[in-house]
Amino acid sequence: METWNGTYQLENELEWQPAGEGVVRQIMGYDGQLMIVKVKFEKGAVGAQHKHYHSQATYVASGKFELNIGGKVKVLEAGDGYYVAPDEMHGCVCLEAGILIDTFSPHRADFIG
Repeated sequence: METWNGTYQLENELEWQPAGEGVVRQIMGYDGQLMIVKVKFEKGAVGAQHKHYHSQATYVASGKFELNIGGKVKVLEAGDGYYVAPDEMHGCVCLEAGILIDTFSPHRADFIG
């Protein structure tokens, strides 16, 4: 497995990977300690409740999402962001089609081929 994916990542050269019904993701950059992932949601798509040992910080680039983090529900839209602590249950419902920019530390090895 590669430990990083290069200095530059050009959107039109990166593949979109399926990540659930109505959801695709594009891995923008990573090394062993950090990963940034663009996640595109269709309206009504669900990011199922889950948890992982990674720290996660996410920026809402577009759209509107209902987030449930640790049982606390909040609606976020473009320009907002959120943090998920390691092993905290979280998920979302896409209220208006949009894109989330996820960052993880350490990187999500399970996302890499």
